[in-house]
Amino acid sequence: MKKIILSVAVIATIGLVSCKNEVKKETTKTEQTTTNKVASTETTFGVRGNCGMCKNTIEKATNGIDGVTSAEWDKLRKQINVSYDESKTNLDAIHKAIANSGYDTDKVMGSESAYENLPACCKYDHKMEMSLKGEVKEDENSNH
Repeated sequence: MKKIILSVAVIATIGLVSCKNEVKKETTKTEQTTTNKVASTETTFGVRGNCGMCKNTIEKATNGIDGVTSAEWDKLRKQINVSYDESKTNLDAIHKAIANSGYDTDKVMGSESAYENLPACCKYDHKMEMSLKGEVKEDENSNH
């Protein structure tokens, strides 16, 4: 009788261990993946300038800021469209970078020494309107 009880206990123990192992085998690991999406802020503001060389300088100054993902200056409308990560930069830093390259923005006057070093075709009128709306025609004299 003792042998039968002992045999049943051993078989039951083996069965429990076996069941535990089967449960572990059936369980699959699920990995959670999180994607870090960069919160991008888009803005448009006025920047004075005249030509394609102005466009290159303005966009280079803007794109050189850590956190700016895109910048495109519209020569006809005298405005720039900027996308940037607010956790890395801010709008004031963008205005200052453009101003340091010699160009006036809606908020900040361009650096006078940088303006003086601009090529002749880039020396814009400081009273020029910015962020023009509606239909804008290209000036015949600004084909640079």
